[in-house]
Amino acid sequence: MNNNFTFNIKSLCLDENYRPSDNTRITTNFANLARGQYRQENLRNALKMIDNSFNALAHWDNPKGDRYSVELEIISVNMDIKGSDQSFPSIEILKTHILDNKTNNRIEGIVGNNFSSYVRDYDFSVLLLDHNKNQPNFSIPANFGELHGKLFKYFVSSDIYKQNFNKLPVICLSVSDNKTYHQSENNHPVLGVEYQANESSLTEQYFKKMGLQVRYFMPPNSVAPLAFYFFGDLLNDYSNLELISTISTMGTFQKIYRPEIYNANAAAGTHYQPNLKNQDHSLTQIVYDREERSKLANEQGKFTEENFIKPYQTVLEQWSANYV
Repeated sequence: MNNNFTFNIKSLCLDENYRPSDNTRITTNFANLARGQYRQENLRNALKMIDNSFNALAHWDNPKGDRYSVELEIISVNMDIKGSDQSFPSIEILKTHILDNKTNNRIEGIVGNNFSSYVRDYDFSVLLLDHNKNQPNFSIPANFGELHGKLFKYFVSSDIYKQNFNKLPVICLSVSDNKTYHQSENNHPVLGVEYQANESSLTEQYFKKMGLQVRYFMPPNSVAPLAFYFFGDLLNDYSNLELISTISTMGTFQKIYRPEIYNANAAAGTHYQPNLKNQDHSLTQIVYDREERSKLANEQGKFTEENFIKPYQTVLEQWSANYV
């Protein structure tokens, strides 16, 4: 196939001194926290929550609950377009590292976790909205998510991915508030109780085009299931500590971002429908601007349309048609 794109990877430590770069998709959970007058306090509190959650889950040989610390690395993937000097910010993900304070070992965690994508913003905030303007019934445009899915699979199978990461990514998102989840008999020691969804969501279908399947688990100490998107075998391809690094990181972000679901005062039952209007929840001591996040997604979708989709439309269509 024609090789019109190459990727380059940059990484940045996510700690209390983190400041989002100009190319960062600022709707991203961690970037939103790192803005405004409380930025350093937000980050410090969020990172402490992650460590506490990790130690609560990795409780064996850990009597004081302080054996482990989680280090986070922001992985920014830019796409270089052949025949131009342009580089476009493609996706941003998180890499976890686990510091064992007892042995001083630094253990590699999981790459993926959070998932940010400018092309996804375009698909959902521009393409999907334009397609449904003045339409009596909601529908999905033809080939919705095809280009994004192929670009993601191309990146994951690229040499640069394999040179930088030993395992395939796992992405962890919140559950959908318009679906019902049913508890199953399956119970994993780290991932917790498995739930099954009553139907497939648009997000699931979108991620399926990226090559990812989904399973829902409610980990110990959690009050709602998380959606885990993965390649291969989630339960056997990753160690317990690797899985805990993702649960503690993304569970913390969801408590901050969706407290109505993930910081609810009552845990999900056998049949569970998430409710973003649930009043019976607690707020974390972390400032998060959800309204700004929604507005920026639209702006970033339009940015993608003007700077990537329109200028390279012919190249993208040819590349996508030839992608195997």
